[in-house]
Amino acid sequence: MTIAQKIGMALSYKGISQAELARRIGTTPSNLNQKVKRNTLTKEELEQIAEVLGGTWKAEFEFPDGTII
Repeated sequence: MTIAQKIGMALSYKGISQAELARRIGTTPSNLNQKVKRNTLTKEELEQIAEVLGGTWKAEFEFPDGTII
C-alpha cells in the first residue's frame, strides 16, 4: 500500500478532506496534494499528519482504538 493510499484511508477513517488536513498542518491543499502525489513527504511531515489525525506514524497510521492503516 502506498503512502497516498494510507493517507486517503486515514482521512476517510477520520472523516476529513485532504484540503482540511492541509489547513490543519499549516500548508496549502495544492502543496500537500503535490507532496502526496510525488511521494515526497518527510518522516516529520508524516508524523505531523498522524498527530493532527489523532494517531501516530509508524510507517503506518495507528489509532487509539487499534485501527492500523
